[in-house]
Formats: sequence, structure tokens, C-alpha cells
Amino acid sequence: MATRTGNQGNNRANHRTGTLRPVQATGKRRFVRKTAGLERDYFDYNLLAVVIMLTCFGLVMLYSTSAYEAMVETGGDDMSYFRRQAEYSVGFLVLGLLASQFFDYHFFTEWSGAIYWASIALLVITKFAGRESHGATRWLYIGGISFQTAELAKLAVILYLSALIVHYGPEVKSWKATRTLLLYGFIAAFCTYYFTDNLSTAIIIFGITIALIFITHPKTAPFLAVGAVAVVLIAILVYILINSANSGSFRIRRIQVWLDPESHASEGGYQVMQALYAIGSGGFFGKGLGHSAQKLGALPEAQNDMIFSIICEELGVFGAVLVILMFVFMLYRLFFIAQNAPDLQGSLIASGIFVHIALQVVLNIAVVTNLIPTTGITLPFVSYGGSSIMFLMAEMSFALMVSRQIKFKSS
Repeated sequence: MATRTGNQGNNRANHRTGTLRPVQATGKRRFVRKTAGLERDYFDYNLLAVVIMLTCFGLVMLYSTSAYEAMVETGGDDMSYFRRQAEYSVGFLVLGLLASQFFDYHFFTEWSGAIYWASIALLVITKFAGRESHGATRWLYIGGISFQTAELAKLAVILYLSALIVHYGPEVKSWKATRTLLLYGFIAAFCTYYFTDNLSTAIIIFGITIALIFITHPKTAPFLAVGAVAVVLIAILVYILINSANSGSFRIRRIQVWLDPESHASEGGYQVMQALYAIGSGGFFGKGLGHSAQKLGALPEAQNDMIFSIICEELGVFGAVLVILMFVFMLYRLFFIAQNAPDLQGSLIASGIFVHIALQVVLNIAVVTNLIPTTGITLPFVSYGGSSIMFLMAEMSFALMVSRQIKFKSS
């Protein structure tokens, strides 16, 4: 990930047969390898491989999880969910790979401001022209194609804040720059929450904002102080909710369900308990692929937010560790790209993608295991959702664009 000072000149990384070292050329920092005198481009095939592996694993688990519900909904077509997800996954993977070969990420950062404000406009439009599904209006239909506008906001924040940080340069440590970055992150997070009623994505967007500022800001103490205050406030809020009477707010009810799911089974605790039953019944190696009992109507919408519980039931602890290790390897490759990016712009983009994937994976698993209240956070590349796959593949495409501009030189 990007260094705290934004200076890429001190980065060092070993890569199989040689050592990468940064050099200055044509005004941009590049990383070269001393071996034989010829300069060649780098492309992170390891990241591409883990994206393909996660996508294939997700498709297998999606079919296993959704086949029964698909048959009930369609009257016999057990592959309806799988077919749509496979089409989205393969199509956007190919488009993302082609984009990484023919586009330069600097082109998109030049238009990052327009992308950011377009995402804000789409969030506003969603409230008035979006389509409701599962009790929330988060989907916008354009030309027969639907997508969650909040997914675009995540990518827009990564691109725009990265461009702003580079624009500020050494002044990024000033309060004015920090305030401006926080403001733009807050605007995107607030619009996501207010206009699409999507608190979980708003939290992720603001988390990305804080992380990018933290990476480039030279001082750690202010962040530790803010973090300590936030922990204390959350603890006080939880204490108040434990001792409060029933509330009409569904978000407060969610916290009460999290604290005592058995007593609030009719208010949302049922799904959490069924997910925990699935996890507990899987054992070490699971019941076997396709042999989950909870997916047969007991666990609502198992193919979406709760798919990790079905992984645990069918593949056990072994399968859960396997999928977590794939995500860890993906994060490692994103970290490598961020550390060895040709410039600060590329490093921040890779860092923002790293933070997004890490936050979403951790929050999804925490929800499924009832470590935090239930939210609508999906498991990247595994949960069902076309718009999620579309923008995840777009982020991977940007990471590959950055990796393609890392240079190796032999001597």
C-alpha cells in the first residue's frame, strides 16, 4: 500500500528472481529489475489468477446455494441465478481485462471529478426514479439494465480522492486539504445513506476516505484520538440500546436483534440464527458440496449476504479458510501493486481498492457470524449480484492498469 508520506522512492520489493528498485524517468517513478539490460512491462497475472479463482468458486457455490430457490421461483429452472451470474462474471471479466490492456488509469483520473459528481447525481435520482426491491430503493434502471448506484460511488470516491491527494501534493498534510478530502468523502457517504438508504455502503465509502487520508498523512495521533472517541461513543450507544425499550427505528431493532437474536426471532433474528446453525453444523470438512439443509428455505436469501454460512455448512472450516486465504492472496497482490506503482496516483488507486475489498470481506463475515449487526454487505465475487460483479471487475481492471505500468529492467 502507499507509504504514509506518499514517497515511493523508498519502496523495495522482492519478486521471484530479482529485486525491484525505483528509478526516475520522464518525470514518473518506475520500478526496474537488474538482470539483463532490457526493459519490459509488468502485468500482475497473480492478481488475474486469483480473480478468476474467486469468480469460479463463487459460481460453484452460487449454484449450490440457489438451485432450490431458483426451481421454486421459476418452476423448474435450477440454473436461473447461476446463468445470470455467470453471464455477468464472464462478460465483465473479459471487458475488464481488455480495458486493462488498452487504457491508462491516468485517463480516468483526469475525469475523476466528473465521475464523482455523476455518481452523486445518480444517487439522488435513485431516490425518485429508482425501483424498490426487498424493501429498499437502491436500483436504477437505464435502458433495461439495472444497477446499484452506490456501487459506482465506491469507485468514484477511490478515483477522485486519489486525484485530489496528488493535486495537493505536500500540502495534503494541512488541515485545509484534510477537511476537503473528508468533505467529499462525507458527501458521497451521506448521499448513499440518505438517497438509497444504504448504511453499510455509506460506512465503506467513509472508511475508504479515512484510509486514503491516513495513508498519506504524516501524523498518526489524530487518527488514534478519533478512533478512541468513536469506540467510546459506540460503547455508550450499545449500552443505551441494551437498556432501552422497544423502538420504532428498524436500525435500532437490528442492534437489539444482534444483541439477543433468539428473543427477536420475528424481527430479524431468525436469519442470523439459521446462519449460525449452518456454520455450526458444517464441522471441519462440511456436509459436502450441495448437501446444505439450511438453503432449502430455512435461510432466506442465502445466495446473497449469507452465502458464507452455506460455504461453512457444505465445506466446513476447511472451505471457509480456503476462501479467506484466496481473499488474503488478492489483498497481498493489491498491496504489492500499491507498493510498486509507477507513481503516487497509481499507488493510491490500488490502496483504495485494497481497503474496499478488505472492509467488505471483513464486514460480511462479521455479519454472518453475528459479530456485528446485520447489514446488506455482500461477499465480493461470491454473493449473487450483477452490479456488484460489474464494479468489482472494474476495480480489478484499474489495479491491473496500474500493474501494467510497473517497469522491469535487466542489466
